Amino acid sequence: MGRAPDSLPGMNPSDAAPRTARQRPAPGPRRPTAPDGLVVVDKPAGMTSHDVVARMRRIAGTRKVGHAGTLDPMATGVLVVGIGRATRLLTYVVGADKEYRATVRLGVTTTTDDAEGETLAVADASAVTRADLTGPVAALTGRIEQVPSSVSAIKVDGQRAYARVRAGEDVALAARPVTVSRFDVHEVRRAGERAAAGGEPVPAGALDVDVTVVCSSGTYVRALARDLGAALGVGGHLTALRRTRVGGYDLAGARTLDDLLAWPEDVPLEVLALADAARATFPVRELTAPEAAALSYGKRIAAQVAEGPADVARAAGPVAGISPEGTLVALLEERGEHAAPVLVFAPA
Repeated sequence: MGRAPDSLPGMNPSDAAPRTARQRPAPGPRRPTAPDGLVVVDKPAGMTSHDVVARMRRIAGTRKVGHAGTLDPMATGVLVVGIGRATRLLTYVVGADKEYRATVRLGVTTTTDDAEGETLAVADASAVTRADLTGPVAALTGRIEQVPSSVSAIKVDGQRAYARVRAGEDVALAARPVTVSRFDVHEVRRAGERAAAGGEPVPAGALDVDVTVVCSSGTYVRALARDLGAALGVGGHLTALRRTRVGGYDLAGARTLDDLLAWPEDVPLEVLALADAARATFPVRELTAPEAAALSYGKRIAAQVAEGPADVARAAGPVAGISPEGTLVALLEERGEHAAPVLVFAPA
């Protein structure tokens, strides 16, 4: 069939309806782009970490936004978000130790090792005492081999473990070494009659245990809950999780997502500047002007012992090179008699 005529027979071409381009609504005012830096977000429950990043992209006026360490939807607390060039720091922030406040429910085992899964087994945990917790908690403290939860983001043959589980596969993950530097038990109490309004009834013999955990990157707190319950012979799962610290970033410096969403649309978002973020994450080396210039061109400089906070300075890894003007020039590593840049931030 040929192209349709512009007018019907007997119709004056001038009477034909003019062709118009499809009208699109005028875009709203674009937010000014936030400067390079970090934002510590207090993630609310019910959102994925990716959901937070998506909102932060709109708030920051740029798509160059990432986060340092996933929190499950049910979890709340510290989510370190990088904007612009600060996303290059996130690889190092991810590896920092983390602190959590959590509630373990003894007497109930679930498919996901947390409250979002289906109940697999129920046992009477009412006879468990605080003293009974001492041995199992000690066994789960220090350098341990932990089997991650099968419903996790770990990849198995290129596919996430949770996707395989949802597809009906039985997934068995290998144990991996993690470090639990603190596993403190606080309150031990009988679980409430219902987990939440309209929620599933809680078995009468269930116990809730409030704990604080400080652990290395890659540790699954819900796996600790599972293993604690298993060691006590009653099963267990995680019912609440709040991350209170990632490395040098804690809740005291966190901002709620509601506060960030309310930020004025015509004002660039305030962030933790690159140099301040580097000081909170790495040992620091104060550079001379010639050293800063050399590093900005990717050149090596003479090695030197860096100074910084005791909890940071002892850590292995890069050193932040700060210019005399207070800007982050580069991350560098000591290599024999020289310090070589591994990431350069300052323009040459």
